[in-house]
Amino acid sequence: MALACVIREYPAGTAHIVRSRNDARSHRRLHPAFYGCFDWHSAVENHWQLVRIARLYPELSIVNRITDVLSIHLTTSNLRREAGYFSAKARSGFERPYGLAWVLQLAAELYLWDTAFGRKVARSFRPLCAAAVVSLESWLPKLSHPIRSGVHSQTAFSMGLALDYARTVGDRSFARLLETNAARFYAHDHSAPIAYEPSGHDFISPTLGEADLMRRILPPPRFAVWLTRLFPDGLALKPVAVNDPRDGQLAHFAGLNLSRAWMLQGIASGLPHDDARIARFRRLSLAHRKAGVASLAWRGYMTTHWLGAYAMYLETCSADLYGRPVV
Repeated sequence: MALACVIREYPAGTAHIVRSRNDARSHRRLHPAFYGCFDWHSAVENHWQLVRIARLYPELSIVNRITDVLSIHLTTSNLRREAGYFSAKARSGFERPYGLAWVLQLAAELYLWDTAFGRKVARSFRPLCAAAVVSLESWLPKLSHPIRSGVHSQTAFSMGLALDYARTVGDRSFARLLETNAARFYAHDHSAPIAYEPSGHDFISPTLGEADLMRRILPPPRFAVWLTRLFPDGLALKPVAVNDPRDGQLAHFAGLNLSRAWMLQGIASGLPHDDARIARFRRLSLAHRKAGVASLAWRGYMTTHWLGAYAMYLETCSADLYGRPVV
């Protein structure tokens, strides 16, 4: 799915701001590395998926095809052009925060890919990674309130991915900024309206996303107390049905089932080992996993251009991949 997607130029959905007639260009000219997969952030997600497969399963025959595609897309020239896109006027908020978070997740994966090819691509990726960090570092301290949506604009989910990156590469300054702002946004939350979820187009739970971020920040005993305040009545969740997988927005629920599964797994991992809620959260995670993975059987482009990356994240990114919470 990912290999077919990253080289598919059309259809394309772009968030490009056209400042003049001269600025009206094709998606591929604007984004020579990430032109496929319908939209920019999905292209980044799928390149992350390809790198992760190649790093974790180097014996698979498909890895040769993966490295061929990566060697064409993730070149120094292409990635410099991608990074340069952020420096133009009126583009400072491009793909912020969701697409930037996946850039950092891809950067972390390249950092861990200890092969000659992986190290080469990681070096080429540095300018784009730096642009993503600068964008988030300049934006988060100015943001007066968190964004509690169930789609791309949500702050909690993206901050979690960014924090995993910072801890992976050892960027302590960036990690501290993320931890400080996470506490500012969410430390005093209580009685989350989980019964109001999901909204009609959600693919990330606002409340579970917040909890999955805070388990990265708080040590287990403090996280357990905080989680009780957030969900004083516990969690009553069940997988969400997709009424029409051909509709790109309605198909978001397939991703919601997958992201709920990994967030519930993450939340369980952040609790003390004797916490009675762990078994229930794990059962809920498995139920959502079953529903989400079943969605991979669909073959419409509105699902295949992104769901594989979510399934890969669920199946291979354990909650403890990037280390325990900071005490």
